[in-house]
Amino acid sequence: MQHLNKLWYLNINSFSGHAPLLDFMMLIFATYTPYLFIFILFYLWFGKSKDIALFAGYAATLGVFVNLVIGLFYFHPRPFMENLGHVLLSHNSDSSFPSDHVSFTLSIAFMFLTFKTTKTLGIMASILGLLCGVARIYSGVHWPFDILGSIIVAIFSIFVIYKLKTPLLKLNRFII
Repeated sequence: MQHLNKLWYLNINSFSGHAPLLDFMMLIFATYTPYLFIFILFYLWFGKSKDIALFAGYAATLGVFVNLVIGLFYFHPRPFMENLGHVLLSHNSDSSFPSDHVSFTLSIAFMFLTFKTTKTLGIMASILGLLCGVARIYSGVHWPFDILGSIIVAIFSIFVIYKLKTPLLKLNRFII
């Protein structure tokens, strides 16, 4: 498995450092995609979808918390810590698995998919979240399996929040 992870990483990361415009675009996606998602949550909050914004926020919070717990028990070095590939983005030498950026964005995106009114937004947001993951591999800070792990964390997070939807509606009423 580790061989496959390295092979996929080297294939994706091999494109970095050759095209300045592509590098710039991938750095934007790798770094700023979560901020776009926060903006989307504010847009929904101020637009008549406060419940959906809150549920997506709960899912994102749970996703990042699950990552934190995983990080307490499992350490996986980032690619640059193993002197592999081309690094475009400076990053702390902490555990790479799973990606906080991708767990955060995909938890929000997948939560949008569970509501009829935000299904189209959820599809677009899912594509952006996955692009963020590819950009983080491209930039040299994550392995492909880190992104796959984040997808699993996001699915778990939205499943838990969806199952707790009724009690969380009471919390939503209190917040709103």
